[in-house]
Amino acid sequence: MSDVTISAAGLRIIKLLVGNPARTVTELVALAGVTRTAVTEQLGDLVQAGFVERTKERLESRGRPHHRYAATQAALLLLFADSQHLVVPAVWRAVDQIGGPELTKAILEKVSRLLADHYCAKITAIDPKPRLLQFMRVLEEEGGLVEVTEREGHLTVSKRSCAFLSMCDEKRTVCAIELDMISAIVGCPVRRVACRHDGSPRCSFELEGLHQRGAAAVRT
Repeated sequence: MSDVTISAAGLRIIKLLVGNPARTVTELVALAGVTRTAVTEQLGDLVQAGFVERTKERLESRGRPHHRYAATQAALLLLFADSQHLVVPAVWRAVDQIGGPELTKAILEKVSRLLADHYCAKITAIDPKPRLLQFMRVLEEEGGLVEVTEREGHLTVSKRSCAFLSMCDEKRTVCAIELDMISAIVGCPVRRVACRHDGSPRCSFELEGLHQRGAAAVRT
């Protein structure tokens, strides 16, 4: 979904649906002021992209059932994606100002643990290397763009996409969460070797000495 490009016409349909009851094609045609064909084509693309969902409405009288269209949570996030760059960093600043470094550290550890638990539940491998490969596949299924390379006993994970991008603040608080999360999932120390916030086109993490660590090292 992250690679989907929404046209101006499609965005207009989304704005007509967000925050409103599900609408029929006829209602959207009247609101948008365009042809039925145009609305139908846009709805087809939006449903396929996951921004709109379609439900069938059965009529009390005889006749063909109507379809109603409603915006999904993804559509709402799409409209307010830019504001996340303001809201989430503001939350981190508030936490730091209210509780100081100790509270921030406690929250980081808890968030990292919760995320690690979420992904660990989807991973069946025991040893670190296959756990890493399974984790990468899970990220890809979620729409992430990731690559794994191995050289001289070192594994490097490169993430071309970032689910945490809108959460980043000036202290890169969320970067620490991601680093700890990957380490907890794989069961090996992880270090960041490249970061998009330093000018790199992607974030990369290096995992060393996987062959030296066994199942006991894996946190589950």
